[in-house]
Formats: sequence, structure tokens, C-alpha cells
Amino acid sequence: MKTIKVRLTFTEGLLGTSPANEDVYRDFIGSKAPDAATVEDEVAALGTDAVVEKGMTVFPRMADGTPMLYDYQIKGFFKDTCGGLRRVKGTKSEKLKAYKKEIDRLIFPEPRHIPILFTGEMTECQRPLRAQTPQGERVSLAISEQIPAGATVEFTVVCLCDDHEDLVREWLNYGKYSGIGQWRNSGKGRFTWEELQ
Repeated sequence: MKTIKVRLTFTEGLLGTSPANEDVYRDFIGSKAPDAATVEDEVAALGTDAVVEKGMTVFPRMADGTPMLYDYQIKGFFKDTCGGLRRVKGTKSEKLKAYKKEIDRLIFPEPRHIPILFTGEMTECQRPLRAQTPQGERVSLAISEQIPAGATVEFTVVCLCDDHEDLVREWLNYGKYSGIGQWRNSGKGRFTWEELQ
């Protein structure tokens, strides 16, 4: 078993991903949760009372109000990145079979709540969302809380198989191209990383 302690420094703004409307979260996303305790924990962490905009996506908050990422968002980044790098010849990800199961069962970011540390003010990012539907192209507006570039997070990645350590490093290196959070294809959430002792 290997552990890697890392610090990510965001080079672009990071967007919130949780719905500000508590009922949207409870009814739609919460219905997909494995148990009721998880739903209540995550709904409580949103702190929706302070958010006015019903359609906005926000950051979940720790008990002291600090914005945070959940451990599964890091895991999701790993899966998304591995899926992309599997198409690149010569990468370690190219050889990883059943990569989603491997990441789900053998690679664990810790702790569950990862505080996002930053200076300055949170802003809002508004952008159009385009979708092709059977009725034609649809455009709607999206709005998210945005934490400025320069923010950092620190966490540990536990690799139950020693040979996954190099994969995790490869995925973290990819963060300079595609980051964490919403609107990654525009560059939001990109980061650099360093290993901590």
C-alpha cells in the first residue's frame, strides 16, 4: 500500500458543482445516494440559506463555512482523466483494464471533506449551456460560485496496489490540461500539484 500526500494549486478559477436549491439536491441527486445518512450529510453541507439564486451551483461547506471538495470529486477526476489518457499511446493509463472499477475499489483520496483555501473573494461565473435535443439546439444560462485561481487543497491518496502510484502521478500531471469541477473543457479548475512530505 502506498500513500501520496499532495497539494493542488488551481491555476484557473474553480466552479461549484452542487445545486444551491436543497430540494433539487434531495429529490434528484439524493435519490441516487446509497443511504439516507449520506443524503442528509451532503444536503446539510451545502448551506443553502445564504444562497439567493435558485439555479446556481455552489460549493458544499464545512461546519465553519469553508468551501470544500468531497473525496469522490477527486476520484471522479481520476476516472475522467484515465478515460482520456487511455487513448494516448505510451501512457500508463493506456494499459489499465477496467479502470473505473480499479479506481473505485483500490484508490482512495482522504479525507472525505477537503477544505479549499484561498484569499480574496468568491465570485460568480455565468455562461451559456448548449444542448442538442430532438427539438433542436437549446441554450440556457448557468451560474456558479467561483473560487479564484491560486486556491489550494491538500489531501492524501491511498493506493492499495503499489503499482497504482505512478498512475495517480500521471493523472495529477494531467490537471494542467483539464481540471476539477464544472466547465473543465473551458479550462476552469486546472491545477498544478506538488508532493508533500
